[in-house]
Amino acid sequence: MMGLTMKHLRYFEALARHGHFGRAAEDCAISQPALSVQIKELEQILGAPLVERSHRRVRLTGLGERFAARAREILRAVDDLGDLARSQVPFAGQLRLGVIPTIAPYILPACVTELARRYPRLDLRPREAVTGKLIEDLAGGRLDVAIVALPVSEPALFELPVFREEFMLVRPPQDEGKPVPRPETLRKMRLLLLEEGHCFRDQALSFCNVPPARAHDLMEASSLGTLVQMVSAGLGVTLIPQIAVTVETRCAPVSVVRLPAPRPSRTVGMVWRKTNPLSEQFTVLAEVFRGMGP
Repeated sequence: MMGLTMKHLRYFEALARHGHFGRAAEDCAISQPALSVQIKELEQILGAPLVERSHRRVRLTGLGERFAARAREILRAVDDLGDLARSQVPFAGQLRLGVIPTIAPYILPACVTELARRYPRLDLRPREAVTGKLIEDLAGGRLDVAIVALPVSEPALFELPVFREEFMLVRPPQDEGKPVPRPETLRKMRLLLLEEGHCFRDQALSFCNVPPARAHDLMEASSLGTLVQMVSAGLGVTLIPQIAVTVETRCAPVSVVRLPAPRPSRTVGMVWRKTNPLSEQFTVLAEVFRGMGP
């Protein structure tokens, strides 16, 4: 095992996670040939193949699967050691923050400004992604903390509620003043939703009690802004979180109303690994994010 380095482990873990040399190389910020050389070097050190190479996808060998699991454990432990050192100097150094797309545009600008004012030694590195990807990156040690809709119900993660917000109904402008539809009426209307992968989509479907078969026939968009513009064009109605109303309706002539009780809502919170020694600092940072809620 002479010559085995942390670089070998990080590059191989990225390859195992992506199953593709190009995407793994991009993730590691190196060229694809350089990554391939590092993986071959690792296989030579171990004296056995770790991957089966093909034109479309990389498959791990039996040894590769076991090696990838152990590599992830080692990398997480090393990251935790780094966090332990950072915990001795509060609110300093790099903080890798994940935020879901239905929250990021509405709180990140103000939060970045406020955190820079309060903690000038903090190097904030925000990343926007859907919940599943953020949880995966938290578990893999590629993120320190994430802001998501709760609960995520992952045993290894600690969850801290930050604020609660309602879902608002967005209708075409000509619907202003009309009675607000109840859920059983709403699901019969032309409902516009975010595409699959967004937890807000699942929450909206649950509130409207839309059958799974019909959910695949609904019009979709990749952002809340696009949904609101589609409503403005008369293509249907949609639900958006309360925190997004001011930004997304600024340039779209639509009617926004509260739904009848019991009103749909979500709890937004912070999650991080229970083993992370920066937990006390994350709890303090939560107060900053709490002030950005609706």
